[in-house]
Amino acid sequence: MCGLVLCDDHPLLLRGLCDLLELEPDFTIVGASTSGREALELLRGEGASIGVIDVSMPDLGGMDILKAVIDQRLGVPIIFLTATITGGQIAEALDLGVSGLLLKESAPEALITCLREVAAGRRWLPADLLAKAEVPAPVLKDQADACAMLTRRELEIAKLVCRGYSNKMIARELESSAGTVKIHLQNIYQKLQIANRTALASLILN
Repeated sequence: MCGLVLCDDHPLLLRGLCDLLELEPDFTIVGASTSGREALELLRGEGASIGVIDVSMPDLGGMDILKAVIDQRLGVPIIFLTATITGGQIAEALDLGVSGLLLKESAPEALITCLREVAAGRRWLPADLLAKAEVPAPVLKDQADACAMLTRRELEIAKLVCRGYSNKMIARELESSAGTVKIHLQNIYQKLQIANRTALASLILN
C-alpha cells in the first residue's frame, strides 16, 4: 500500500483529490493539508511514500518542500500537481529531482497513472512540460546532429534520461553502475555543449 501526502491551498480541490484517491485500492492517504509547512511535517512522518504537492502555496511552496525533502534525505518522491508552472520552475524542479509533473487540468486518470509510475520507481515527466523548461540554447541544430555525436552507449543513456530515469535507474536498466553513468553523462554534456539533464531532454526530444 502506497501512502500519500496531499497538499493544496484550495480546500475544495484537496477534498476532491482525497475522494478520488480513496477509491484506488493501492493507495492510502496518510495526510492532507492546505499548509505547506504542515505537509512537510507529514512527509517526515511514518507511512509517507509519495507527496503530491502544489507548487504555489502561501506559507511554504512546493519548490521549498522539494528542496527540504532532498536536503533532509527523506526519500519521499514528490509530484507537482499545479495549475501553472513556468519554464524556469520546471528546470529547477528537474535539477532537484522531482518525480512527477502534472497540470491540474489533466484528466484524473493521468494522476492515477502518474502515481503508479512513481510508486514503481519511475518518473512521470510529460514531454510538453519538459519543452517549456528554460534551458540554454543548444549549439547543435537538431536531434540528428546530437545523436551523431554520441556513442551507442551514450545515446542509450541520453534516451533514458529523456524518459525521466535517474542515474541509479539507468544503471539498473543497463546493468552498470551509477558512477559509470555519471561519467557517461559528463561526456555527453561536453560533446553537446550543454549543462544539464533539462538541456539534454530539450535537445533529444526536439
